[in-house]
Amino acid sequence: MTLDRFYPIFDGPGWLERALPLGVRLVQLRLKQVPEAELPPLLSRAQALCRAHSAVLVVNDHWRAAIDAGCDWVHLGQEDLDTADLPAIRRAGLKLGVSTHDHAELDRALSLSPDYVALGPVYPTILKKMKWHQQGLERVTEWKRLVGELPLVAIGGMSVARAAGAFAAGADIVSAVTDITLNDDPEARLRKWIEATR
Repeated sequence: MTLDRFYPIFDGPGWLERALPLGVRLVQLRLKQVPEAELPPLLSRAQALCRAHSAVLVVNDHWRAAIDAGCDWVHLGQEDLDTADLPAIRRAGLKLGVSTHDHAELDRALSLSPDYVALGPVYPTILKKMKWHQQGLERVTEWKRLVGELPLVAIGGMSVARAAGAFAAGADIVSAVTDITLNDDPEARLRKWIEATR
């Protein structure tokens, strides 16, 4: 299955209700501040919305809840990898995306046979404080050479205007967060993203 080239990340199912009808086909749910007990109904709702719109839902971090909710994908950061039960994730049939920022992390990710690798931040990002400065498009090209056929996701400071450059540098998929969620008209922005990536 080929993943869509546009990959927005949202912090709740309410965003999915806005994005999916516009044609978003690949979406990540990043529920960082939600207590474990509140995850099942949120994930069930998100999964139902995605299935209704033939979209792929990727659950960030919460792999146990993703398994319980019958989800298909999970995304793990490097810290998440320290505690995740990867054999259990694979036994449940979940596909796996992994964040990387340097060569050691990429080596670790590739040793797990992931289903995609993410590289970030390509540009400076306001989303989270990171010890990595911008990676730049040269790093995207290098990563693509190293991951080969594996889908490469470019994330961090991405905008509609920067998408073409990321694709030209070797990214298969471009991920965006604040470019949409902080936009005055998120729906219009999503339409522009879909236009720019299809």
